[in-house]
Amino acid sequence: MQLLHEVGKKNLKKVPDLKPGSTVRVHQKIKEGEKERIQVFEGLIIAVSSGNGADKTFTVRKIVEGIGVEKVFPIHSPNIAKIQVKKTASVRRSKLYYMRQRSGKSARLKEKHLSDEETNEMEPAEEIKAETPVKAEVKETAEVKVEETATAEAAAEAEAPAAVEEAPKATESEAKEAQV
Repeated sequence: MQLLHEVGKKNLKKVPDLKPGSTVRVHQKIKEGEKERIQVFEGLIIAVSSGNGADKTFTVRKIVEGIGVEKVFPIHSPNIAKIQVKKTASVRRSKLYYMRQRSGKSARLKEKHLSDEETNEMEPAEEIKAETPVKAEVKETAEVKVEETATAEAAAEAEAPAAVEEAPKATESEAKEAQV
């Protein structure tokens, strides 16, 4: 029994605090033939199972074209790329199955909006972490472009007063021609 738990611990991921009443975005890996893509499922967590370790699951519900859709996700599945908690609501139940019968305004919950810093996010897979330096390079090139545009704008402002002085002269000559 202990051996099974030790093997299971190796496959566990760092996950955000998932509670019933939280609105989450689950990024799930989908394989279609040889291609692999990420599909996002955003909805309300209506239940979190009482499983331990790799057995733990959570149920997410969303409404699509007036029809309720629920998916059960294993928390530590390798097919889940990322879990983002968008907002949380204050609820007094551990299972929100009563939300199945509610729609419209009656399905609203008292929400606690989270700032960007408070938004919990699961640690991305190692493949995604490898892309992080590329983003840093993009930021550096963006800063260089911003500096170039700032110098170009300063040069344009220096030329702008000369252009403004020439414009009234042209309108005065046009006014003289209009009088003749």
